[in-house]
Amino acid sequence: MNTGNDVPKLAAEQRARVLIDRQLADAGWSVQDQGNLDLIHHEAVARREVVMKQGHGRADYLLYVARKVVGVIEAKPEGTTLSGVEWQSAMYATGLPVEAQLRAITVDGRLPFVFEASGSETHFTNGYDPHSRSRRLFNFPKPGTLAQIIRDAEADPENPTWRAKVQHLPSLDEAPLRPAQITAIKGIEKSLADQHFDRSLVQMATGAGKTFTAVTAAYRLLKFGGFRRILFLVDRNNLAEQTIAEFQNYRTPDDGRRFTEIYNVDKLTGAGMLGSSNVVVSTIQRVHSVLRGNVVTDQDDQGIDDYVPDAPVTVTYSNGMPPEAFDLVIVDEAHRSIYGVWRGVLEYFDAHVIGLTATPGKQTFAFFRQNLVSEYTYPQSVADRVNVDFDLYRIRTQISERGGAIEAGTIVPKVDRRTRKERLEAIEEDFEYTHKQLDRAVTAKSQIRTVLETFRDRLFTEIFPGRTAVPKTLVFAKDDAHAEEIVTTVREVFGKGNDFAAKITYAARDAKGQLQAFRTSPSLRIAVTVDMIATGTDVKPLECVFFMRDVRSAQYFEQMKGRGARTITPADFQSVTPDASAKTRFVIVDAVGVTEHDFVDPPLNREKGVSLKKLLDKAATLTLTEDETATLASRLAKLEIQLTPPERAELDEVAGGPVRDIIRRLVDAVDPDVQAQAIQGAADPEAARRDLLERAIEPIAASPELRTRVLELRAAHDRVIDEVNKDVLLDAHGVVDPNRAKSVVDSWAQYLKKHRDEITAIQLATEAKVLRVPFADIQELADRIARPPYNWTPDIIWNAYESLDVGRVRHSDRHTLTDLVSLLRYTVGLDNELVPYASRVQERYAAWLAQQQQAGTTFSPLERWWLDRMVDVIASSAGITTEDLDRSPFTDKGGVDGALRDLGDRAGDLLDELNTELTA
Repeated sequence: MNTGNDVPKLAAEQRARVLIDRQLADAGWSVQDQGNLDLIHHEAVARREVVMKQGHGRADYLLYVARKVVGVIEAKPEGTTLSGVEWQSAMYATGLPVEAQLRAITVDGRLPFVFEASGSETHFTNGYDPHSRSRRLFNFPKPGTLAQIIRDAEADPENPTWRAKVQHLPSLDEAPLRPAQITAIKGIEKSLADQHFDRSLVQMATGAGKTFTAVTAAYRLLKFGGFRRILFLVDRNNLAEQTIAEFQNYRTPDDGRRFTEIYNVDKLTGAGMLGSSNVVVSTIQRVHSVLRGNVVTDQDDQGIDDYVPDAPVTVTYSNGMPPEAFDLVIVDEAHRSIYGVWRGVLEYFDAHVIGLTATPGKQTFAFFRQNLVSEYTYPQSVADRVNVDFDLYRIRTQISERGGAIEAGTIVPKVDRRTRKERLEAIEEDFEYTHKQLDRAVTAKSQIRTVLETFRDRLFTEIFPGRTAVPKTLVFAKDDAHAEEIVTTVREVFGKGNDFAAKITYAARDAKGQLQAFRTSPSLRIAVTVDMIATGTDVKPLECVFFMRDVRSAQYFEQMKGRGARTITPADFQSVTPDASAKTRFVIVDAVGVTEHDFVDPPLNREKGVSLKKLLDKAATLTLTEDETATLASRLAKLEIQLTPPERAELDEVAGGPVRDIIRRLVDAVDPDVQAQAIQGAADPEAARRDLLERAIEPIAASPELRTRVLELRAAHDRVIDEVNKDVLLDAHGVVDPNRAKSVVDSWAQYLKKHRDEITAIQLATEAKVLRVPFADIQELADRIARPPYNWTPDIIWNAYESLDVGRVRHSDRHTLTDLVSLLRYTVGLDNELVPYASRVQERYAAWLAQQQQAGTTFSPLERWWLDRMVDVIASSAGITTEDLDRSPFTDKGGVDGALRDLGDRAGDLLDELNTELTA
């Protein structure tokens, strides 16, 4: 007799059974009771409530395929922790009644397929897998899927599933592969074999050959690894054809046949997935649409591929594309939100997921459970001649920085967004707009023209000195209307025709044809796009990436930047750009401040005013700074590209080995991750970092002949010597005219005197004689000086001092508002040298750590994590409070509670001490 307390439990169990019955039916199982059991007319049966042999209880479901028992399901109410009942389902798997044993398939005396289910959650253990363990499924597999697993096991009992086969893959043929690609493939295969994770992340710089790496891995897994079908996700539908072309052009290393001669590679079409497909290429939006039962075309459709949902998507079971449809999902730089709002689609499939990306973010690392199987950075790709380095050129205009205003009554053109019809209309009231509204709510034609005229006027004197033909240039616009305006203005500014500049967007006519012309035509020099060429599309002759739109995603910026990174053979390059000998770099022209975001890493070539000879001389004395070491790597990498094969062999012989290896060691020495590993646990972190640099420089320091030969080869290939262009290169980073510099410095000093009594930041920095000034006061000063008539930023004032007080101003590529404190102190004479605020804080931090060590106080790596990031906040905000600990990055480790946990009772004292010591 059931008590009242049993009723809710029975109701929950009954609800779970109803859901499980429905899920089984969706997957093609006939759910039957003992009374109506029919194994003759039904290929696949889920038999309810089966009494097992004595002592083994009653199984909720037995699964029959082709009249044979193959599995068991233990059903539990929703909310049950299923891993806690695995013992029960395992007991059923070995406790078949006598009549069932006669028609059962077993592995080591037990049924091969064991499930635990609650209606909202399903766990599955495949007994054929090595070290078989349960994994979560979206839904029960189709009967045919289990039948195929059984057939595979019978055909190869030693390695019955792909999880077994990947343990014994043949050696990789490394001949056609780059070192980074070899590392990535081996990392993927090791991750598959280890089975610690069901996801693997490959970080590989844009241009390093991610797709070729993926195709090679796919071929090996299909041929040797027991994989049957792979889903290859791309960012946009137009990139699907490019990816398919990679598969079509891939020659297999064993017999030289094309990939597509052996395996079928298809785009996901309106009909869904072809049964014969081995590789299916699609965007995640199209997969989601198919899962929802919608029909999608096989043509480019920006509406589908641009769709980003407001909230995480949910998916339902699709009989045409069940969860077991793919063994592997490869995500090749797919949509930036794929691991957020779209992750439900990825988690629908019972497949290993491989991510390929140039710049993984926190969300990406989290999705892949921190399982980074290989890493290849952009600087490393430059060292290996896979990519070229870049330079930055910044263009600022008043409207770009501050917007503008139009008085009431002014007659202005207005454009209908839908029809693009233009009309004249008087402004009824004063109209003010910010720079953020530019080219969205308002178009300032003068701003576009000023930016493009500046680019034209300085193109051959500062950006590409000595050149005569406009380099292949890609301009990123905000939207299609903005792109239209830019193309029109480019043609006017350069005085050229339609074949000189073109708009290549999804809305443009014959966009694919224009894109191909941009790759190969000597006449088409400038292309304007929005998103179409932002990711994955190669235009190897491209030398200039021009930002007239802002980007706030590190991943997306890296992709856009990467359009200019590709190397190209001198012959192919000269066929479209005859006035250049070789592509050795590209330039990012920034007209919106995109390169001033924190996520933008500087180029290797950081010290443009320093000649190659001076760098080599300093290398000989082992006195190169970190930035100089990076710059030397950039210069040598650039030279390597220019050399002929005999010259390169000659230089390698003088060096006693490949010069590329020396360049790679220089790059690794300035890599933050390599440095972090080198200083971990070191008694003197700065000495450890210095030792890392010296060891990288040693091959150059030890060979005067190598240094001489480098300079000789450089002179033979360069038409312009660095020293000659010193002013031009520094000017690209904001160096101002000496007369204007003196005017800025004098005006700044007068401003401080005039406003000393009304601006708190000036009072604190000049009276208290401390570095610590509340950030709100610094912000107030920054806002005040940014207004007309001054329009000052820390960069402008700093650059003015740098051009006048040579030797007393420390250079920095990026300034923060806290540098105003350094400028205040230097201007009033409290400091003899103008040092970036962050550098001063880091120097004091190093001294403080040394004092702590001398006093017998040491910090664990975890404690240093907290301290290092506290110091980062102090450097950028002139101080830190407990409230800051409840913000990123501290929230990753628990915020204030985490600080108390990891630093103990002294957390508050350490916070106060850092504030005092680093800003006093």
